[in-house]
Amino acid sequence: MPSPSLTTLARHALSRGVTPAAAYALLARRTRQPLPSARAVCLALGIAAAEASRRLDDCHAALLAHPRPGSEADTGELLEALGVFDVPAVLTDTDRAVIDLFLVAIDAMGGIRAGHRHGLDRWFTTGNLTTAYLSLAAAHPMPRTGDPARYWTTLVTAGELLAAAPTPDTRIKLALAHCRTRAAAHV
Repeated sequence: MPSPSLTTLARHALSRGVTPAAAYALLARRTRQPLPSARAVCLALGIAAAEASRRLDDCHAALLAHPRPGSEADTGELLEALGVFDVPAVLTDTDRAVIDLFLVAIDAMGGIRAGHRHGLDRWFTTGNLTTAYLSLAAAHPMPRTGDPARYWTTLVTAGELLAAAPTPDTRIKLALAHCRTRAAAHV
C-alpha cells in the first residue's frame, strides 16, 4: 500500500488543530526534507502551487537549504512569522480599493519600518484590513519626508469605506474620527 502524500499528511495534521508551523515541523522531522514539507503545508492550506513556490523561493536559501538538525520547530515558527503559511483572503472590489488607499498612505508616510511594512503586507494578504487600518491610524508620517495632509486624508477615505460595511468594527469608527481630526489639522 503506498504511503500518503506529504500534502495529505499536512492536511490531516491541520484538521486536528495543529498549527501550520507545527505541521511543518512534524513533516520535516519525519522526512528530513524541509522544502517539500513546507510546500506540503502550503498546499494543504489551500495556497496555490505557484504562490507557494514564490514564497518558498524567497526564503529557501536562508531557512530550508541547509537546516540545523533539530531546528524544525524553530524553522516552522519562522516560516509562519514570515507569512509563508498565510492563506490569501478573497478580496472584494472595496477591499482592493482600501488596500490601494493604504498604499497611497504608506507612500505619504515618507518612510516606514520594515517590520511594520511586513505586518501590513500580511494583513493585506489575509484580508485583515481592520488591523491594518488601526495600525496606520496609530502611526504618523515622517517629519521631513512625509506628506501629513495626504496621509491623513487618504486614511479618512479608507476609513469611510471600511465604516460603510454592514457591521463595521467599532474601532474603525474611533480611528476614523482620529484621522479626521488629524486631517483637519493639516489642511
